[in-house]
Amino acid sequence: MLNFIFLQITSGIAADTAKKAGAAALNAATAAPKTEESISLLDMVVKGGYIMVPLCILSVLAIYFIIERMIIISKAARLDSNFMNNIKDSIQNGNLESAKTLCRSSKSPVARMIEKGISRIGHPVREIEEAMGSVGKIEIYRIEKNVGYLSLIAKLAPMFGFIGTILGVIKLFYALSLTDDFTIKTVSDGLYTKMVSSAGGLIVGILAFLGYFLLNALVEKVINKMEKSTVQFLDVLHEPGK
Repeated sequence: MLNFIFLQITSGIAADTAKKAGAAALNAATAAPKTEESISLLDMVVKGGYIMVPLCILSVLAIYFIIERMIIISKAARLDSNFMNNIKDSIQNGNLESAKTLCRSSKSPVARMIEKGISRIGHPVREIEEAMGSVGKIEIYRIEKNVGYLSLIAKLAPMFGFIGTILGVIKLFYALSLTDDFTIKTVSDGLYTKMVSSAGGLIVGILAFLGYFLLNALVEKVINKMEKSTVQFLDVLHEPGK
């Protein structure tokens, strides 16, 4: 009798232990974290559809124009702090050729503008000022070249992104029209095209706009320096004996 009771108790404990072990294994399998799949930048761009091709081209052009213009404008802004003082000394000493040589060696918009003014010394101040102003306009055009394209890119890129959004919606509804099974997988391609193209257009547009704003600020600094140098040069002509 005692053996029978002992066997019943033992079998009950074993069954309970097995049941708990099975439940623990089931909970562990359920709670096991799923492996998250990462997506590379290239894969994301590809999912944006064909509209990403012109957006990539616009982004490359924007980066090129920003870097190229920054180099040109930085060179144009370089000017020796003693340049105008040296010009003033040469003019007051009557050594105009030395002043011209100094301008040619500087190779900056300010120097070319001052050189034009020196070459017109002897003419009325009004004519000298107009000649320098004409050269100044040409120099400003040179340093502003291609900056306007950034403004165009800043406007075009979001438009291409919007076109991608429309194409994504079309793809989404077309996929839904082919099946009655409404799942995330069914609409994922259209959503990818819609969201990625929209984000791409905005990113390229913001990049181009920031570059346009930055370059215009740098151009303004060069223009201010040119105007300041023009005033200093005309002051030298009004008081050549000092």
